[in-house]
Order: sequence, then structure tokens, then C-alpha cells
Amino acid sequence: MAKMRKFMAVHNNPGCDCKVIQANWRKLAKVESATWVRTYINEDKGMRYCVWLSPDEQELKKIFDEIGVTYESILPVEETIPDLWGEGWEEHLKKEAVADTLGI
Repeated sequence: MAKMRKFMAVHNNPGCDCKVIQANWRKLAKVESATWVRTYINEDKGMRYCVWLSPDEQELKKIFDEIGVTYESILPVEETIPDLWGEGWEEHLKKEAVADTLGI
């Protein structure tokens, strides 16, 4: 299995019906080549920010294109929390770089 990295997919769909989004979520939850972790949504602005584990950005683009999900951008991301700021952050990055899954 390929090493999974964490990505943030940004979707901008003002006026999009939530039923359509939920139907897509059901399809995306069945994907085996990448793992959908969670979604943050702002319905008023039609914005969704989705966290994924994937081998690379191209795999997510392929998945979204096959299902017909539009996206504004797909960015590799790292997670930080206040406890890791400072010296602990460097150690965290070293451990995460060799982990089977990143950040989960």
C-alpha cells in the first residue's frame, strides 16, 4: 500500500443542494485508493474544506473527476496543535515522516 499523505480539498459550490453533497459523500466513502477523513462546511458561502489521506494529489483529482465532484484546489497539509508548537513540533514532524498514516 502506498504511503498516505494528508490533503485539504477546497470545494466552492454556492447554492449547491445539500442532498447532492450527501449523495457524493456516500460515493466518496466507498473509495479504496484514498480515505476521506472529515469535512468542514460553510453552507452560507457554499464552501467545503475536506481532509483526505491519499498517496498523492493526482489520485484525489482522479477520484473527484470520476464522481463529478468539482474542486477549487487540493493542497498537501500538516496538522499542528498548540502542544506541538516549539521544540516538540520538529520531533513530531520526524515521527510523522516515517508513519504509515499521517496525522490520524
